[in-house]
Amino acid sequence: MKIQLSIGASALILGACAYEPTPLPVVTSQQAVMNTAVASPIAHQDPLAGYTYRGPTGPRDWRSVNQEQSEGN
Repeated sequence: MKIQLSIGASALILGACAYEPTPLPVVTSQQAVMNTAVASPIAHQDPLAGYTYRGPTGPRDWRSVNQEQSEGN
């Protein structure tokens, strides 16, 4: 059992030592050429500009509320 463990560990160590990762390409120069985005002059708009407060009006009968909101009315 110890021999199999040592053979497996040595295979992992040798495999890790033998692999040399390829360096990553330099993409900053490529991004500078490809990035042609133009910033548009958009003014700030208040997201709550059209908000109107609709507070609760109190408990009502659900049947009458459904009749008021139906498509026929």
